[in-house]
Amino acid sequence: MDALENFEKMLAKGRDDALLRYALGNEYLKAARPAEAVVHLRAAVHHDPRYSAAWKLLGRALAETGALAEALAAYRDGIAAAEAKGDIQAAREMRVFARRIEKQMGA
Repeated sequence: MDALENFEKMLAKGRDDALLRYALGNEYLKAARPAEAVVHLRAAVHHDPRYSAAWKLLGRALAETGALAEALAAYRDGIAAAEAKGDIQAAREMRVFARRIEKQMGA
């Protein structure tokens, strides 16, 4: 059984938390299924709005689906969350990704 199946079974059995949703989102991204990753990563940040790694992955997943404005918004929310908890490296990384999207969008 692969990790994705395992995580889906956990969710089906009633476990639903930020870490599981992050893991599911990550696995769906690895499987080149970004739209499905977005669903789980949105749930992860809903469970824990300060989960900077989930914000970063959500931004990436949204960018991969072509939803650049939403990806930019996710990165901005993620930067705020990361800074609020002192996660400076995550904030830096998301700033870089946000600038790339701004350039793509011509902003």
